[in-house]
Amino acid sequence: MGMSAGATGGSGGGRRGRGRRAKRGPVSEINVTPLVDVMLVLLIIFMVAAPMMTVGVPIDLPETQARAMNADTQPITISVNPAGEIYLQETAIAIDEVVPKLEAIATTGYNERIYVRGDTTAAYGTVMKVMARISAAGFKNIGLVTLQEPET
Repeated sequence: MGMSAGATGGSGGGRRGRGRRAKRGPVSEINVTPLVDVMLVLLIIFMVAAPMMTVGVPIDLPETQARAMNADTQPITISVNPAGEIYLQETAIAIDEVVPKLEAIATTGYNERIYVRGDTTAAYGTVMKVMARISAAGFKNIGLVTLQEPET
């Protein structure tokens, strides 16, 4: 008498597999989770290591009210510790070697920025001898490094 509305209806929903993929193709998506993990680990490593990359000669700098200078490039640093020893970057040198070594490593010639760091208890005469030799050699951009005084 009539048609039955059973499992063989007109929508094709049987077991033929029309609605599913028979084969799966290659996945062309990038899994970014490992990339993010690696980047976070590198970020943490650099955050911990950055404070340790300062000049390693331990000296106690005097405090002043001078403003901090803007620095685009890394200057050459000469340090004088309390015992009167002179360091170029982190290498101990004699006072007679200051000018020849500066001339050898100065990339911009006599316009190279040179910072002199003198310990608070270092002999004033030693710091001035170093600065006088650098200035007499023709270097123009010489500065003294200090700490800023804490605000009261």
